[in-house]
Amino acid sequence: MPRLIDPGTGDAIGLDDLVEALDANPVDARDEDAFASWGPLLARLGRDPDFLADLAIAELKANCAGQVTGNGYGAQVFLLRPPNGRYVLRANFWPAREDPVTRASGPAAFFYDLPHDHNFPFLTWGYCGPGYWSDYYEYDVAPLAGLPGEDAGLRFVERSRLAPGKLMLYRMRRDVHVQLPPDSMSVSLNILGADPAQPWLDQYCFDTARGTIARGLTVTAAEALVGIAVHLGNGLDLAERFARDHPCSRMRVTALDALASALPSEATARLEKAADDPDRLVAGHARARLGP
Repeated sequence: MPRLIDPGTGDAIGLDDLVEALDANPVDARDEDAFASWGPLLARLGRDPDFLADLAIAELKANCAGQVTGNGYGAQVFLLRPPNGRYVLRANFWPAREDPVTRASGPAAFFYDLPHDHNFPFLTWGYCGPGYWSDYYEYDVAPLAGLPGEDAGLRFVERSRLAPGKLMLYRMRRDVHVQLPPDSMSVSLNILGADPAQPWLDQYCFDTARGTIARGLTVTAAEALVGIAVHLGNGLDLAERFARDHPCSRMRVTALDALASALPSEATARLEKAADDPDRLVAGHARARLGP
């Protein structure tokens, strides 16, 4: 399950103070202990009971201009600071299952009941309300190819909630959780770690009943463009190169599918060749497309 962090006992600080402290003490988000050291700073922000309400009121007075221009998330997320390439600061709202907004939008709008991991680490603090519940699992990503239906080796840990004042570190590509609605509206605060390689690291949705990978959740803009380029532009050569030797297995699969779609007469031959590829994701995907 996510790593519990000692929040310390420091006095409350403001958002500007937190940003100043994070910028003065940069860490590598891939270094778990270093990233965890930011946790007590988040807790100190969380001890200010008024800052988020003050920010929300200011945004409402400005017709939510800051959120509209800088927030790439949905309405569940209040962006505290725009992404800077090293971290993201945000607040998340978690309505109860019977709240009108949940009934109107459906639980999927708040990522409830979706077993998933993360391709980045993040710190989270229970800011107000009783806190959302989660079923927590762990897994080891290293031996996995990432194929749908593959045994993920999920290990159930416990069900618990992000209670007020609780500080946790969700470990990248290790912790899996199924978020469940809180008993009443709750808010969490997050520091998300950022890394240039993040878009190329897979994030998964899991089938916890079977203990398998259900599907991948990560798609980059470049992957979408490959599919367009082979049909609308002179992108065949580029797709050929990506399918053959792109460093990201997922992009190789995307390019292979794009070529099979654009050149259907060659699709079977391409898939048969890819089925013997040393890359397990590429080979497994090709075999699945070829069928029994």
